[in-house]
Amino acid sequence: MANIHVELGERSYLIHVASNNLQCLTSLLPDLKQSILVVSNPTVSELYFSQLRESLSGHRVVLFNMEDGEQYKSLKSFESVTNRLIEEGFSRDCAIIALGGGVVGDLAGFVAATYHRGVDFYQIPTTLLAQVDSSVGGKTAINHPQGKNLIGAFYQPKAVVIDLNCLMTLNERDYRSGLAEIVKYGIIYDAEFFCWLEKHTDKLSQRDEQTLQYAIQKSCQIKAEIVAQDERESGIRAWLNLGHTFGHAIEAATEYGTWTHGEAVAAGTIIASKLSEKTQRMSSSDFRRVLNLLSALKLPIKAPHMPLANWLSYMQRDKKVKDNRINFVLPVGIGRAEVTNATTDEEIAAVLTECC
Repeated sequence: MANIHVELGERSYLIHVASNNLQCLTSLLPDLKQSILVVSNPTVSELYFSQLRESLSGHRVVLFNMEDGEQYKSLKSFESVTNRLIEEGFSRDCAIIALGGGVVGDLAGFVAATYHRGVDFYQIPTTLLAQVDSSVGGKTAINHPQGKNLIGAFYQPKAVVIDLNCLMTLNERDYRSGLAEIVKYGIIYDAEFFCWLEKHTDKLSQRDEQTLQYAIQKSCQIKAEIVAQDERESGIRAWLNLGHTFGHAIEAATEYGTWTHGEAVAAGTIIASKLSEKTQRMSSSDFRRVLNLLSALKLPIKAPHMPLANWLSYMQRDKKVKDNRINFVLPVGIGRAEVTNATTDEEIAAVLTECC
């Protein structure tokens, strides 16, 4: 088992990465309260809830199944979970466990942050994307029709438990969506890890367990280092948004149902990298490496077409807009990034024309 420490003072916690972790939850979830609400969806709970309930047999465990899909990370779903907690008589002395992907984790975390002004929260991510990204770092949120994750809070879990066995039941599309976030860590922070990914595309595509464990462990280590330096995204943590400004625009424009988050981030990463190349921040050879790696992992490298005005409209609603200027995360070579608003609409239009 790999244990990764997220150093945040009194709010520090461990990320546990191994196979069969669902069988030993009582030893991995510290200070677990007697009453627990598990937020999941029907697909995931059918596979894993009985195993979780058996592992926590000494506790009162109630299941809440939300509908599956990004469009259900909404105020309506938030209200439904809160109503269930109240109906079941859950007091402040309870815990919420997210059992599922990023949608489940984001919604459950936001409920945990707000119910009785904050109750204990644990993450058990079952998708690759959630395991390497959304379950770590304490970002919780729900969507608004005008933009993604516009309503949320920073709220750290007390532990993250990753069971590699969960990845074997993912469909191919959802599995590959998670690879986009893994590639991101190499681009923005670790050139050596990027090289490792280039050499292991076949094994990653085949879901080789040893290869996957290393990729997940390394991704979580990088994110833990970044979050420890900048928990509330006032500096380096913004680098983790590589591809997300464009990606969130894709998701919003397609009403959160046509593109997965990982697919949108992959296409958004290509746009950001091309913008970096066009503005002479990134070399053409490094851009081709990014393009080739995402292509080798069978991720989208072209965004859907929409007018420039639509792109700008969606991106202006992004949380990274400051003083009415869009802040883009752009890679500076392989292994480093920067945040800049020093781009023109003409440069953005030229890149979007090429990448859509």
